[in-house]
Amino acid sequence: MAKRLVEELERDGIVKSERVKRALLTVPREEFVLPEYRMMAYEDRPLPLFAGATISAPHMVAMMCELIEPRPGMKILEVGTGSGYHAAVCAEAIEKKGRIYTIEIVKELAVFAAQNLERLGYWGVVEVYHGDGKKGLEKHAPFDAIIVTAAADVIPPALIRQLKDGGVMVIPVEERLGQVLYKVVKRGDKIEKKAITYVMFVPLR
Repeated sequence: MAKRLVEELERDGIVKSERVKRALLTVPREEFVLPEYRMMAYEDRPLPLFAGATISAPHMVAMMCELIEPRPGMKILEVGTGSGYHAAVCAEAIEKKGRIYTIEIVKELAVFAAQNLERLGYWGVVEVYHGDGKKGLEKHAPFDAIIVTAAADVIPPALIRQLKDGGVMVIPVEERLGQVLYKVVKRGDKIEKKAITYVMFVPLR
């Protein structure tokens, strides 16, 4: 089932690199959804978790992962851990060589994600934190890449500050006509923003 889904994403031009393709084929999405949704794990759509959160659709996970151009040795911050699936895909995309710090505001979700990641062997590559993702994780900054999996009103200044020079942030931003996914690149004091597509995420709390 995973193979068919990934082939479709490849055909649609969403999966572009071997790294992301391999990561999606390696991470068992059914292990990151609630038991009642296991049969739907390889449908290309978001699925409910709890506390109003969702696990992102596979095409969105693939797209965001491709946009940061994953490579071994990267230090990545994820804001909005959810069930831990996206962090696991990123871990595989960097070949588990590097570190992913992920922060979740809902304590029950942070615990759920940590249990999933530990059970599946991602402990030591992925670190889960409970806290306010808008503030980032100053103690581990700067980051090569930041992925935000909830829609912000504005790009949080703390996240821009914690991005390495030349680093990439992928973030959905709430705008007048809807949410827009941006690829943000930091160049010294300048920020380059590129609109990618319209999206629909839960709000960044």
